Amino acid sequence: MSRYLFAGGGTAGHVNPLLAVADRLTQRSPEDEVLVLGTAEGLESRLVPMRGYELVTIPRLPFPRRPNAAALRFPGAFWSAVRRTERIIREREIAVVLGVGGYAAAPAYVAAKRTGTPIVVHEQNAKPGLANRMAAVLTEHVGVTFSNTRLPHSRVVGMPLRREIERLDRRAERAAGFAEFGLDPDRPVLLVTGGSSGARSINRTVHRAAATILGAGWQILHVVGAASDIGASDLDGYHVLPYCDRMDLAYAAADFVVSRSGAGMVCELTAVGLPSVLVPYPVGNGEQRHNARDVVAAGGAVLVADQEFTPEWITLQLLSILEDRAGIADMAVRSGSVGHRDGADRMTELVLGAAEASGRSTGRTGNARGTSTTSTTEEP
Repeated sequence: MSRYLFAGGGTAGHVNPLLAVADRLTQRSPEDEVLVLGTAEGLESRLVPMRGYELVTIPRLPFPRRPNAAALRFPGAFWSAVRRTERIIREREIAVVLGVGGYAAAPAYVAAKRTGTPIVVHEQNAKPGLANRMAAVLTEHVGVTFSNTRLPHSRVVGMPLRREIERLDRRAERAAGFAEFGLDPDRPVLLVTGGSSGARSINRTVHRAAATILGAGWQILHVVGAASDIGASDLDGYHVLPYCDRMDLAYAAADFVVSRSGAGMVCELTAVGLPSVLVPYPVGNGEQRHNARDVVAAGGAVLVADQEFTPEWITLQLLSILEDRAGIADMAVRSGSVGHRDGADRMTELVLGAAEASGRSTGRTGNARGTSTTSTTEEP
């Protein structure tokens, strides 16, 4: 029996692939255990215990970007988190540390290196984050999602996806999707989403252009995000949701998608073969534009800059795309041609391979698939 520490989180983009690999690993090796190292503030604080894994928390430590009081406190806080993680690795006899990025990943990588524990890395974005760039030079076990990601020792494994997305048969589940969201089975569906947190500019643009889209014979399933001020609409065929717990059924019902180009979203759309207009988030290091590169090059998506995605663009450009049903069908095939549905299997192979190569295994029995949350914020 082996015990693994999966580190990372913060957003759904980090947490979902982490959980997908944890699920696949424990399905393949039921005697093995997975602990998750995260923060109390991240999405993992809710999703990890909900999935049945033990969450161990450390303080949230963003890398300082400017010389200020937080930057002065960072070194001491970081090394404190490293020491706490080392203690977890030793006391729980961790065989492998898998990092997916996020605030908890960097301390985990350093602790793994200091304890001689094998490191496995998964990078979701085309442009790697700082923690994963650091970790990739420490290990030969590096999986990346996109072919244009540049990391040492990397191999393309795709995105570890939720089981319901991996196995989704859109045609077979289409009727269930219409029933789930109260959609009209006689009208095509435009799915609009900004990801787990919503996207204000996309929301406002589609909201303002909704009547135009509906007038073209389409209906809209609009996932606006829990923080959005856009509420239910009186327009027939305009369905507004603050959050969607059944994205698999939303994909099954959809004919076309407008979305941000976060790594998880791009990979889910290509895995299920959905055509799209992708509007990269305009802030950050530009990773969302790079995430979209492969599917745009294949002809499965159209890339539009955030400042160009306006009601006028919808009228002049999007409607012409939506009117070409044969073109949409062709885009769907092209989208699916660059998708991967086996990312969780491939990453599980990396983790198990690292454990086997190192010969590290634990002899104790136990069950990390409880619903507990352990905090190591305070020194014992």
